[in-house]
Amino acid sequence: MTQTAQTAAPLTPAQAFDALYAFAAPALVRQAYLLTGRRALARESVERAFQLAWQRWPEVAVDRDPAGWVRAAAYEYAMSPWHRLRLRHRVPEPPPAALDDRRLLSVLQSLPPPYRRTLLLYDGLGLGLPETAAETEASTPAAANRLLNARATVTARIPELAEEEELRRRLTELAGTELAGRERLRTVPKPVVVRTGGERRARLWTRAAIAFTVLIIGSTVFTLHTAPDHYEAPQAPAATVPGIPPRSGPGPLSLEDLELRTKLRNMSGKGPERLLPQLR
Repeated sequence: MTQTAQTAAPLTPAQAFDALYAFAAPALVRQAYLLTGRRALARESVERAFQLAWQRWPEVAVDRDPAGWVRAAAYEYAMSPWHRLRLRHRVPEPPPAALDDRRLLSVLQSLPPPYRRTLLLYDGLGLGLPETAAETEASTPAAANRLLNARATVTARIPELAEEEELRRRLTELAGTELAGRERLRTVPKPVVVRTGGERRARLWTRAAIAFTVLIIGSTVFTLHTAPDHYEAPQAPAATVPGIPPRSGPGPLSLEDLELRTKLRNMSGKGPERLLPQLR
């Protein structure tokens, strides 16, 4: 009874996440590499997708296809046009060692991103056309048109892949994790590292959002305290009043004024008695 109860015990969220990671991560790294042609970006895309899945685990856990949820997130991150602005992405990466892989990867990279994604989902992973259209956020006719154009481009560049079965086999072989005799990609870190990294990133963004909110509130309060609360009419510009002579101070003393000042200074102690105090 105890062994049966332990077997039937539900997995914890961390255990369920680790199981999904172990099941889907290796193949997703290779798929992201086919989409981007860059090994580091492929690993980064899968890591970010699983970090996002861990942040939204209640939503992912009840999804009818958790692996598809993570795959869509990884594809969206991998094909973001903002990666072109990164300095390290301006340097081309070395191609795969096998000639067949190089040719097919070169053709895939020449396709427009929506065509590339549609071809990988339909012929590489075997998704149905409605599912492919839903994951690429396109109508079914639009997805079918993208698929036909992508196949035509691949066939023109690699004639031996004209047959749908052969093209599907090669894409499935490239997108798989067991690639005997071919270059193996190093997968993303262990699931516990991905989970802790996602939690750390979430805390960092939360603190940044709080700091930004506090800054906005502080700026608003400062503006409210320093901004004028009533209308003040502007002062009229100064104007000269006509008919009034300008104010001026005393001018320089003339020669007569200087002589009079000297005379008064010399006679101040010898003047009339009314000007001198008498001691009695």
